[in-house]
Amino acid sequence: MTTGYSDRINHAFAFAAKHHDTQVRKGTALPYLTRPANVAVILTRYGQSEDTVLAAILHGVVEGSVRDGFTREELDEWIGQKFGRSVLETALAVAERRTDDEGVELSPEERKRDAVTRLASASTPARWVAAADALHSVGTILADLKRTDYPETVWSRTSRGREGTVKYYRALCDRLAEVGFDAPILEELRHAVEAVDQHSVTEVRG
Repeated sequence: MTTGYSDRINHAFAFAAKHHDTQVRKGTALPYLTRPANVAVILTRYGQSEDTVLAAILHGVVEGSVRDGFTREELDEWIGQKFGRSVLETALAVAERRTDDEGVELSPEERKRDAVTRLASASTPARWVAAADALHSVGTILADLKRTDYPETVWSRTSRGREGTVKYYRALCDRLAEVGFDAPILEELRHAVEAVDQHSVTEVRG
C-alpha cells in the first residue's frame, strides 16, 4: 500500500522543520527541508513503508545530531521514543559518522566512503533511503545543469566537483548492487548518474 499523509509524517515534517529552521540548500535560497520532502516523495512513489518515509524525513536531523556528538541514548530519547526505534535505526544506518568503530575521527570524504561501505550491513529500508536520497541529489544536479549556461556554478556547490561527484554516485550504485539491492529505483538512479555524466561530457567538449 502506498504511503500517504498521516499524523506521524506530519509530526516528522514539523520536527524536521524546527531542527533545520533557517538552513538552506547549499548555493541556493531553497529551505533545506525541500531535500527530505523530495526524498519522501520518491519513496512514496515506490510504495515504501511509512517507517521508511519517516526515516528519510528525519535523516538530516539524525545526521546533524551525530555530527554534533549526540550519544545513542540521547538519540533514543529524542527521536526513537517519538517516532520508533526502527525509524531511528534506519536513519542511523545511512547517516555519516564522525568516527569509525575504533573512535578515530573521519575526514569529510572518509565519512562518505564509510557510509557507502556500511550499506553492506544496512537494512533494506536503509538502502531505499540511501538510493532515494542519491536520486534526488543527482536529479537536482541534472535539472540545474539543464537550465543554466554556467555549469561551473552548479559544480561549485558540490564538495567533489564534476568528476568526483559522478564517481561517488557510481560507487554508490555499484555498492548497492554488490549487497544485493536490486529494486527498480537503482536502475533509475543509474540512468540519472549517466545523464549527468553525459551532460558533463558535453560541457567539456563545448
